[in-house]
Amino acid sequence: MSTASVATPASLVKTRKAKTPDPTVTDPALVKRAVKAAALGNAMEWFDFGVYSYIAVTLGKVFFPSGNPTAQLLSTFGAFAAAFLVRPLGGMVFGPLGDRVGRQKVLALTMIMMAAGTFAIGLIPSYATIGVGAPVLLLVARLVQGFSTGGEYAGASTFIAEYAPDKRRGFLGSWLEFGTLAGYIGGAGLVTIMTALLSADDLTSWGWRIPFLVAGPMGIIGLYLRLRLEETPAFAAEAEKAENNRPKTPLREMVTGQWRALLLCVGLVLVFNVTDYMLLSYMPSYLTGQLHYDETHGLLVVLGVMAVMMIAQPFVGALTDRVGRRPVIATGCAGFLLLSVPALLLIRQGSLLAVALGMGALGMLLVCFTAAMPSALPALFPTKVRYGSLSIGFNVSVSLFGGTTPLVVTALIGATGNMMMPAYYMMAAAVIGGFAVWRMAESAGRPLPGSAPSVAGRHAE
Repeated sequence: MSTASVATPASLVKTRKAKTPDPTVTDPALVKRAVKAAALGNAMEWFDFGVYSYIAVTLGKVFFPSGNPTAQLLSTFGAFAAAFLVRPLGGMVFGPLGDRVGRQKVLALTMIMMAAGTFAIGLIPSYATIGVGAPVLLLVARLVQGFSTGGEYAGASTFIAEYAPDKRRGFLGSWLEFGTLAGYIGGAGLVTIMTALLSADDLTSWGWRIPFLVAGPMGIIGLYLRLRLEETPAFAAEAEKAENNRPKTPLREMVTGQWRALLLCVGLVLVFNVTDYMLLSYMPSYLTGQLHYDETHGLLVVLGVMAVMMIAQPFVGALTDRVGRRPVIATGCAGFLLLSVPALLLIRQGSLLAVALGMGALGMLLVCFTAAMPSALPALFPTKVRYGSLSIGFNVSVSLFGGTTPLVVTALIGATGNMMMPAYYMMAAAVIGGFAVWRMAESAGRPLPGSAPSVAGRHAE
């Protein structure tokens, strides 16, 4: 009995040591390159979505001719929403593929497909030229984009999260959405310049094609950056286990085995994307189509709001490393619940100052999500299913709630005549997001599930 009592503590110590993996020491230069490539690639992916949203009124005239401007806008946003309906399919293909063959390879593939789909839109003849074939081709191109985007965000956020040191994951992850905002600003800026310089006839006849054709060379640059990347340490460790006859994780296990994390993911992504698409995609059309606001001034306001968001992005990301992801996300949910109506009332006043204040308030609240989500969402899942499970949860939520936001809100306003519908929609999303935040675990400063601790190497900035 005494012998066992002496031996047991020593054996427990050995067991604990055996179960504690050695920390991964990150190379600052490699981390910086990974973050830059993911963020720049994401910017190029979302450049198209910004352009499509900001030039939606013109696209309605080109592809969906009708005497009713509301019908044109609904048709254009219908094609916009259609791309989101196939995103879960893309997630189900690219997500598990990323867990099996590697994050870097799949991210390069999504870049190629997205650039090709965007470039193709710029080549489609108008409805006046080929009739109904024009909107059909537009829909096909949008479906290609949507399918490829199904593997983009989850892959890029997973890539950065798995490279980042545990104590700086929030700051480094925030640069992913910095890239998204840069893409939106690039799209909005180009549309604003064209709107200011071109006549309405020129914009409708040929000017609208320019932003989409730019996607060709941009895609080549993004592909080059991503092909230069190495696989993440976390995936490399999982690949080594696979060589030792670790069984592959089936798609079903990515769902049924992670159902609680998936529900939390859907709730978090819902509030994140409903507010994101409401502010950055729908509001420009709301200002021009519903409030009859000057188109150029409306775009400039949105452009200014996004620029301020970009400045705040890394600071709020660093804040999540200090105080945690949950308090920052919860602040955003509470803010949208309490301030959506006052902000929209300001916007509806129509003056430049009132619109800027209302949009600015919503933009600062949105930063609570854009800065925290890229590090919070990958931490919901273990390494072996992270890309696949996150792709499925993220894209199901975006498809059902985020990408359909412009279409649903436009339809609700048309059906009810209530111009406050955007505020009510954001408030409902905030309630769901708040519940998800309440149920999620804090991940700041901790290793990713299934991965070894990660610490910064020397000379980390």
